Amino acid sequence: MHTLDIQNISKIYPNDVQALSNVSLTIRNGMYGLLGANGAGKSSLMRTIATLQSPSSGKILFNGVDIQKNPDIVRKGLGYLPQEFGVYPKVSAVELLHHIAVLKGITNKKDRSRQIEELLHQTNLYEHRKKHVHTYSGGMRQRFGIAQALLGNPQIIIVDEPTAGLDPEERHRFLNLLSKIGENIIVILSTHIVADIYNLCSNMAVLDKGSLVVQGNPSELVSTLEGKIWKKTVPAIELSDYRESHHVISTRLAAGNTQIHVLADHAPGNDFESVAPTLEDFYFSVVSNSEQQTVGVS
Repeated sequence: MHTLDIQNISKIYPNDVQALSNVSLTIRNGMYGLLGANGAGKSSLMRTIATLQSPSSGKILFNGVDIQKNPDIVRKGLGYLPQEFGVYPKVSAVELLHHIAVLKGITNKKDRSRQIEELLHQTNLYEHRKKHVHTYSGGMRQRFGIAQALLGNPQIIIVDEPTAGLDPEERHRFLNLLSKIGENIIVILSTHIVADIYNLCSNMAVLDKGSLVVQGNPSELVSTLEGKIWKKTVPAIELSDYRESHHVISTRLAAGNTQIHVLADHAPGNDFESVAPTLEDFYFSVVSNSEQQTVGVS
């Protein structure tokens, strides 16, 4: 069992922007979700865990070892798929994986070839292994990204917004792959897509404006809102009035009208309908209203 212990991490950039503020988390084997809007601090935390940047204060321990004092303890056992990653033009997938494997220190050609072949099968890219990576679809590139991240049998996998821009079929295939990977190692899934967290992760944390808002099991967090979420369809021109008189946590368009979700212990009125809470409702109930339109559900 691996343990990543994040202790009071803060990060202030030279322009005085505070990206992280006293974030503390304990992450163990399995899928761990980081949920937050763009700018919440997710990518900054990922880069700090990956030792691509140093924290302004606080420390991170991996299996009890301080990663800032001993960065190789993470780097040798880390697979990282950033939100944006480049690929070499006019290079086949198998050639590129061999190149990356050598950079990771896998110098034995027989071992390298065996591992690459296994990863190409695991990511369902074997039949496309001789194609140039720059010709791959978005989903194929993401699966190639996971293949390169898995080289060297890492103990931690970090994936940052991995399903953004994927069509539903590719997204489903990619999430199934992540789920299988997360059975024996730490997989940190950073995303703004609520459904990805709920479907995959046994534990999660919500970040907002660089701070940790809440952490726990997604289903248990959602259950705290049982009987407290109410919906109603209202004319758009009345939305501001409802915001003033009720705790409106989210809005969405429904057949040309505006559907609101309200957080309340009791029915806010006879014309409100009680609905089962979702992780999206929970997220909106704990972050500021200004973030409501920046987190997706699909």
